[in-house]
Amino acid sequence: MAFPVSVLYSVPNSTRYLEGIDFLIKTYNQHVVKQRNKSIILQLIKESSPISRADIANQTGLNKGTVSSSVSELLDHELILELGPGLSNGGRKPVMLLFNQEAGYSIGIDIGVNYILAILTDLQGTIVYEKQIDIDEFPFPTATQVLFSLIDELLSVTPKSPYGVIGIGIGVPGMINKDGEILLAPNLNWKNVTISKLIEEKYNIPVTIHNEANAGAYGEKRFGAGQEHRDVIYISVGIGIGVGLILNNQLYLGQHGLSGELGHMTIDKDGPVCTCGNKGCWELFASEKALVRKGKEAGLTPLNQKPLSLETIVQLAEKEDQQTIELIQLIGKNLAIGINTIINVFNPEQIIIGNRLAVLHKWLSDDIQNHLEQSSLSNQSSATQLQFSKLEKRSAALGVAAFSSEHFIKHFLEHN
Repeated sequence: MAFPVSVLYSVPNSTRYLEGIDFLIKTYNQHVVKQRNKSIILQLIKESSPISRADIANQTGLNKGTVSSSVSELLDHELILELGPGLSNGGRKPVMLLFNQEAGYSIGIDIGVNYILAILTDLQGTIVYEKQIDIDEFPFPTATQVLFSLIDELLSVTPKSPYGVIGIGIGVPGMINKDGEILLAPNLNWKNVTISKLIEEKYNIPVTIHNEANAGAYGEKRFGAGQEHRDVIYISVGIGIGVGLILNNQLYLGQHGLSGELGHMTIDKDGPVCTCGNKGCWELFASEKALVRKGKEAGLTPLNQKPLSLETIVQLAEKEDQQTIELIQLIGKNLAIGINTIINVFNPEQIIIGNRLAVLHKWLSDDIQNHLEQSSLSNQSSATQLQFSKLEKRSAALGVAAFSSEHFIKHFLEHN
């Protein structure tokens, strides 16, 4: 078959073209290997500071030249620091390396239904500043103004550093797709809204949006009770209920990033209508909103004539008010109904209960555990460790701040 002259001339027929392609492939592969090695070294320094170059080479299997080159680049970019001489078994003392966790700072924001919590952390997740604003209603325009105010305040107190604020992470109690669009946040009455673009345009800082329960699960895995477990299920119990899943050390998001909306699983098909439109959702019976509603129905009288709220209910329970304690225990029983289903489906190593209702742990823990032992299949409940978050309300904010820090480091390594 004869080809047109134009086609024949367009087909490279010399070895020069192939040599050029081969050179590009080799160059790309070298870049990928260099990037991977640098990432391994930086991660080891983050986890094992202070550490010497020799120890890095021994633990990673990389040769000393590769380690020295990568360390020099990381020092030049101020992501690591030289600490000074370490201990020696003889001979010259090694210079120790330290991750520069103050090279930049991350903002983590948890948008609750009745509050916004904002934290400023360094690159290791240490909180250096924290501010919470309580608010009764959250129409979207109001929320954006509160967010701007909080971000302005956090930026004003950020310490000087080589990279400044490297990212803003936001957790929202609702359905967030993989593009960061808030498809539905029923307890906020938000639908098809986008926050990230507004904030990025105003501050010129990268913004990531995550489901609040997923962020809380990641916060617990990184900084809280879930650090030593591979399969962790985090149950965020506030005004509503959300669930974040860490399976085999990975955050599970589902096909479209919408997993974990277990607060809206039906536990009473003839129950009241939920804000999501469904009937008898779990969060209608086991959340902060459910507790306050039950308290009002029972005629609980807060101390000092304050409005009935989670805080005033805690005060009554601390005074050993029996009616209050029984209502808390009822919420615990209802929580256990949903937790039992989660255990039967996922058989996790650990379940962590967090967010605002975690402050009731001393009244909830025994009742939840007893109910699980009576109702779970076989020995599943005894094999699952049940804990309350020690991070309490900070799990989600820490999680989204960590997402931003990790995105910054990944982007840096890819482009340097």
